[in-house]
Amino acid sequence: MSTRVDFESLERPESPNTYLVAPDGLCMNASPDAPAPEFDCSPAKCFANLETVVSAHGNWAVQTRDAPMMQIDLVAMTRVLKFKDDMALRVLPDETNPEKSKLAVYSRSRVGYHDFGTNRKRVQSLITELKKKG
Repeated sequence: MSTRVDFESLERPESPNTYLVAPDGLCMNASPDAPAPEFDCSPAKCFANLETVVSAHGNWAVQTRDAPMMQIDLVAMTRVLKFKDDMALRVLPDETNPEKSKLAVYSRSRVGYHDFGTNRKRVQSLITELKKKG
């Protein structure tokens, strides 16, 4: 079910079972829950780090990998109930410094109305892991 997410035209559902972090101006039809995290590495290095972090998660399955766009779309399975959730991850260059990058992430549940913070926790955990990588 996971398909490539187009951040620029992304429209979020009314249900509170999604979480979005993105830089200002990326999503024309959706408001982020938090600003995009910044990383002190080039977009290429950040994308390589992202691929390493994603591959370390046994319950995440990559559906599409677009290296030129620096985007990965994947399915993340919850540990206890085995729900399948979709995630889109895109590394973006910093507008002012080519040696820095930003990350846009959209995590959403496939079923249910509430996610009890699962998507937010997943995104925050991913960001923490990436920051540890550099």
